[in-house]
Amino acid sequence: MNYSMKTIGTILSATTQGNDQIKVTGVAFNSRDVKTGDLFVALVADSDGHRYLQDALDRGATAVLVDDNHAISEALPAIIVKDTLKALQQLASYHRQQINPKVIAITGSNGKTTTKDMTSAIVSTGFKTFKTPDNFNNEIGVPMTLLTMSKETEVLVVELGMDRPGQLTMLSQLVQPDVAIITMIGEAHIEFFKTRANIAKAKLEITSGLKAEGVLFIPFDEPLLTQAVVTQKVVRFGQDIGAVETASDHTNFVYQNTRFAIPLIGGYNIMNALAAISAGILLHIDLKNAVQALQTFDLTKNRTERLVTARGVILISDVYNSNPTAVAAVLATLKAIPAQHKYVVLGDMLELGEQANELHAGLGQKVLDANVDGVYLVGDLFNQNMAPILKTQFKSSDVHQYTTDQLAELTLDLQTLGEAGDVILLKASHGIHLENVVNALIE
Repeated sequence: MNYSMKTIGTILSATTQGNDQIKVTGVAFNSRDVKTGDLFVALVADSDGHRYLQDALDRGATAVLVDDNHAISEALPAIIVKDTLKALQQLASYHRQQINPKVIAITGSNGKTTTKDMTSAIVSTGFKTFKTPDNFNNEIGVPMTLLTMSKETEVLVVELGMDRPGQLTMLSQLVQPDVAIITMIGEAHIEFFKTRANIAKAKLEITSGLKAEGVLFIPFDEPLLTQAVVTQKVVRFGQDIGAVETASDHTNFVYQNTRFAIPLIGGYNIMNALAAISAGILLHIDLKNAVQALQTFDLTKNRTERLVTARGVILISDVYNSNPTAVAAVLATLKAIPAQHKYVVLGDMLELGEQANELHAGLGQKVLDANVDGVYLVGDLFNQNMAPILKTQFKSSDVHQYTTDQLAELTLDLQTLGEAGDVILLKASHGIHLENVVNALIE
C-alpha cells in the first residue's frame, strides 16, 4: 500500500492531525512489528494499543490510527476515528477494491490452512498470487491480509475463520470472493453452536459476500452442505479419485487420469488437494502445473507436518487444532502408514461444550482400530473418558496419562520412544501446546 495520510483520512471520513502529506506504506497493530513507513493501528483489545503510540513511532511508524475516546498529544501524526477496528476493515476494503484481484476464500472446520497453501501454490503457476500469512483469518487478520497484498496481485487466496454466527458474513462481505471453498464440517467450536448443522449454517455464511456469478466448492459427501440452498453455482469436489497409495511422508492419488503426489498423509488431505485443484481448473490452470505445484508446496507449520528426530523416529505433528472428525481421520491415516511400531499422542479437544465427555470417549474405538503400540493422553477429558476404554484392550503400561502441565514429563518419555522408522503421531487443540513437545523432540 502507498497512501498519504490525507487520502486515508478521506477514505475513512476521519480527522487528521500533523502533516497529512506523509506517506503510509504499511500497517501494523502490534508496535513490536512496526516497520518504517507503517501506519500503527491502536486497537482496543486485551491490551489497549493507545498505550504504545510512542513506541510505534519510535520504531518507524509514519502515523497512528487512534479513536476519539483517547486524548493524544497534538504533536502526534494521527488519523482519528470512532472505532479503529472498523476503520482498519474499511481501509482494507478500499485497498481490495483498488487492486481488484480474483479472490478465492476458504473456510472449514479443518484443513482450511492446508487448502489455502495448496490453492496458492497451484494458482501461482499462472497468476501473481498472494495468500493469507500464517493464520491471519479473523476480523483483524483478514483486513491485515488485504492491506499487505501488493498492487501487482492478480489472485488473492484468503483464509476465513469463525467461532460464532455472523462472523463469516462480515468477513465474506469484506473480501467479496469470486470463489468460495468449504473444506469440511466438523465439531470445532460446537460448544457455541451446539450441533454440526448449526456449524454448517455458519460456514455457509461465506456465500454472503460471494459474487452472484461466483462459485462455491463443497465436499461431495457432506449432506449438511450438499442439501443446502444457495443462489450461486455449487460444485462438489472429491469424487472420482483413482488409486491411492500412502507412505509415511507422502500420498499418491489419481484424478482425471493424472497422477498426483502430495508431501502429506491422509485421505482428508487428498480432499484438501482436490478442492485446490478444482479452484485451479476454474482459473484454467493446467493439471500438469498443479501436479508440480502440489509436490513441493509451502505448508504452514504444524498442519500434518512430517518431521524426523535425531534418532530417526518420524513425527507427524498436527497440533494446531483438533476436533473429533479430524482426529478420526488422522487415526485412520496412521493405521495405513507402513511402520514397525506406531504410537499416538492425543491432547484434549477444546470448545466442545456439554458434548465434550461423549466426544472424547467416542474416539476410543478409533484409537483401538488404529493398531498402535502405545497411547499417550494429555488432559482431563481424554484421561477421564478415553483412558478407561483403552485400558480394557491395552496393557496398562501402554496407556500413558499426563495433565496439561506435565508436557516436560511427556517430552522425556517420548525422547526415548521408538527406533528409526517408527512413527509418533501428535494431535491436539492448540491450547494444549503440544507444539512445545514437538519442538523439543526435534532440537
